[in-house]
Amino acid sequence: MSDGEPTSPELEKLRFLYRVQLQQVAQTQRWIDAELARVRERASRRPLPDGPAYVLSYLRAGGQPTADSVHLGDCRQASHHTRPLTREQALQAITSGGLRACEICRPDSELGVLDS
Repeated sequence: MSDGEPTSPELEKLRFLYRVQLQQVAQTQRWIDAELARVRERASRRPLPDGPAYVLSYLRAGGQPTADSVHLGDCRQASHHTRPLTREQALQAITSGGLRACEICRPDSELGVLDS
C-alpha cells in the first residue's frame, strides 16, 4: 500500500483476507507436492515377482520327462511340469541348448535373442 492510496476498514479487511488466502493456497500446494511425492514413491516400488522370470517346460514322452520349451514365468502355455531358470540358463537353453522359445510369451525377445 502506497501513501495516498484510498483506504477503508472494508478494504483493509479484504486485503487481510487476501493474504490469508494466499497462505492457504501455498499450504495446499505444499500438501499436493507432498502427496505427489508419496504417490511417486509408491509407484516406483515394484512388487517382488511371485515366481521365476523364466521356466523350462517339460512334456512326458514315454513316461520320461523331456525338456520341451522355455517360457516366461507367468506364461499360461507352459506345461504343469516346469523348472525355474535363471536368465543365463534360459538364454543358454534357447541359443545352444536346442530348446525352442514359446511363440506366445516370446522369452527370446525378452532375452534379446534375434531370430535367424
